[in-house]
Amino acid sequence: MPNMRTFRTVATSFFLLAMAGMAGAQGTASQSAGRVVEDVIARVHNEIITLSDLNRARQVVLQEIAQECSQNGCTPERREQMTKEGEMHLVRDLIDQSLMVQRAKDAGISVETDLVRYLDQVRVENKLKDMEELERAVEQQGLVFEDWKDAIRKRLLQDQLIQREVRPNITDAEVEEYYQQHKEEFIRDERVFLAEIFCSIEGKPESEWPAVEEKCKVLRKRVVDGGEEFHAIAKAFSDGSTAPQGGDLGGNGFGPTDLPPELGEPVFKLKRGELTGVIRVQTGFIILRVNHRYEKGQQPVENVKGEIQQRIWQTKLRPALREYLTGLRQQYYLLLKPGYVDSEGVESMPITEVAARKPEEEEDVKKKRKWFWPF
Repeated sequence: MPNMRTFRTVATSFFLLAMAGMAGAQGTASQSAGRVVEDVIARVHNEIITLSDLNRARQVVLQEIAQECSQNGCTPERREQMTKEGEMHLVRDLIDQSLMVQRAKDAGISVETDLVRYLDQVRVENKLKDMEELERAVEQQGLVFEDWKDAIRKRLLQDQLIQREVRPNITDAEVEEYYQQHKEEFIRDERVFLAEIFCSIEGKPESEWPAVEEKCKVLRKRVVDGGEEFHAIAKAFSDGSTAPQGGDLGGNGFGPTDLPPELGEPVFKLKRGELTGVIRVQTGFIILRVNHRYEKGQQPVENVKGEIQQRIWQTKLRPALREYLTGLRQQYYLLLKPGYVDSEGVESMPITEVAARKPEEEEDVKKKRKWFWPF
């Protein structure tokens, strides 16, 4: 892809974080009579939380703290405080996650299509040939691919549930009030927000490059002369990792110096909704569309409405989510083992450890719905 594409790192970051958080966290089980004994610390309705889960979550928190401190710097005292705060809410967060996943399933939410798209984006951004290569890359980190994939599935279920049942309402009056109180924050340099159609020549002999360029020209013609939607063409035919998003490059947009000259010069001559021609870049050919454009100076409220809504949403989400989860805790059955603390106040009760059954035993036990139910 073009070198200027440094804006889509979420999939890669989560890919690495998930592997770092899950790897090497298998030391919490003991052997007994040839079976693995799982230390169960909580039951959340139809699921359990084990000490292994807790240790994995702890590793993720430590990784996040290490990343934040390396990027922003933090004193030893601040790092210790962050670690204590993370540790204090580990059990609560695991219970919250389990509640949300079960509620999402009960609500009939499915994320299988999103999961496939997400995994493919991870594959592309890590320059892997196919899903089999992605699976091997994950397992080379000492992970079980299906477990890793299920962790992503659960995260997507939580996100969908928040969008459906928790997302706070934001009125136009609130947006206007925020804008008036923070007008100085919306004085901006010239900026464009872009989408792409990318036609790759990677792995193709030079003799095929003209055909790739012609493909890009045809796609552009379908939008400009044929009236087809840019995002639909990008989604169906672009070779870029942004194809699932209709080519949207996302992020905070691009200033005049953020793009290489061969892209910046034509882009900043365009109005909103206009397209560049087919531009040759290092790894192929690209067409860029100006989705939005901010002129230099004070931005009108309609230009920054989405940004303001996101800011307000972030401030409203935490208390709204906490209230929502409190309600779920009253609807779902919870048990917590003595010695573990839920910062939301679930009382602890004795829980018996359970021996994990051999594979040949699991199917029969699952049919009876008793597997790993120690209460």
